[in-house]
Amino acid sequence: MTQKRGKNAMLEMRRFYEEAQGLQEELVACRRALHQMPELGMELPRTTEFVCGELEALGLRPRRLAGGVTACIGKEGGKVFLLRGDMDALEMEEQSGLAFSAKGGNAHTCGHDIHTTMLLGAARLLKAHEEELPGQVKLMFQPGEESLQGAAAMVKAGILENPKVDAALALHVFPGAMHLGTVAWRQGPALASSDSFRIAVTGKAGHGAIPQNAVDPLNIAAHILLALQELNAREVDPQDPLVLTVCTLHAGQLHNSIPESAVLTGTIRAYSNHNRAFAKERLTQICQGMAALFRGSCQVEFLAGVASLLNEPELAAELAGYTGEIAARMEELPRQMGSEDFAEVSQGVPSVFMGIGAGGPEEIYNRAGSHHPAIVFNEGVIPLGAAVLAGCAAKWLENHCR
Repeated sequence: MTQKRGKNAMLEMRRFYEEAQGLQEELVACRRALHQMPELGMELPRTTEFVCGELEALGLRPRRLAGGVTACIGKEGGKVFLLRGDMDALEMEEQSGLAFSAKGGNAHTCGHDIHTTMLLGAARLLKAHEEELPGQVKLMFQPGEESLQGAAAMVKAGILENPKVDAALALHVFPGAMHLGTVAWRQGPALASSDSFRIAVTGKAGHGAIPQNAVDPLNIAAHILLALQELNAREVDPQDPLVLTVCTLHAGQLHNSIPESAVLTGTIRAYSNHNRAFAKERLTQICQGMAALFRGSCQVEFLAGVASLLNEPELAAELAGYTGEIAARMEELPRQMGSEDFAEVSQGVPSVFMGIGAGGPEEIYNRAGSHHPAIVFNEGVIPLGAAVLAGCAAKWLENHCR
């Protein structure tokens, strides 16, 4: 790591935070506009149009990419720091009671409208200091985080290239107990990989009174379900966590009829790429073996998946050091078996994912958690988030560009 001697007062974290606080009214208005246009998945026409308009108003040249939007700020030819903000909402009717609540069947109940706003705020701060930046900041406004498709699609489309990205940062708001001013971080694995699976078991239909003339897919499915528990219990290192959960089992309609088929679905979560691959391989072997043992067959299908999210240790410590200059409190981000598709970025370049408090002691911030229709986020988090994004990018470039 190349450390520059002397400090650029224009690129200090405190300066970014002060400037972001001066933009609070405008940023809150931006967030509320986004909040009222929640869109799902990979196609977000109103949201991307809004983001492009905001970036163009700053004099930037946004480019649409794999359902998302990207733009660069700074000087070409140096190192590149990427900032990610996700834009998609969830399919549920909002019950927050806020005056600017979304209408209809979609709602921003995970805070992605705030993430998008914080990244737009960071763009404003960085553009104002573009001449002081010794490299480039690449903005990544991504779709489809909730479906775990958006980041992978943008990576495949080249978001990490042209210009080539050297490091990346993403923030995620957390309500409730994580109060305003708190930032949580950790080194190493932060969130698990996620792989959804579908197991279709085929037997032979028959009457429940004469099972010898049938091949019972429910019996096969039951044995598969029990056998899969051995993966967690006996086949993986308990110090390298793995979760394999069968969440649904559907078969038949009549109380006295053996159906022809049964379907199981579930999820696999792991921190290591080894456990992720091992669990998928063994799941397939166990299912096919059990089906054959009881005279049936099965087909295993893996649906949407995402890698584990790794916080590069040295980069995490560096960015946490910058963030600590303006955060009211720094704490450890608990390692979780939940997933986030920023992991696809972390598989390609050194990356950091941090949590930022959007709660408070007031009852309104504690009555519901993420993905709940009644959730309310503390909008006071927006200037801090914008400053953390802009400041970390600027300080990293200052200390790593020759």
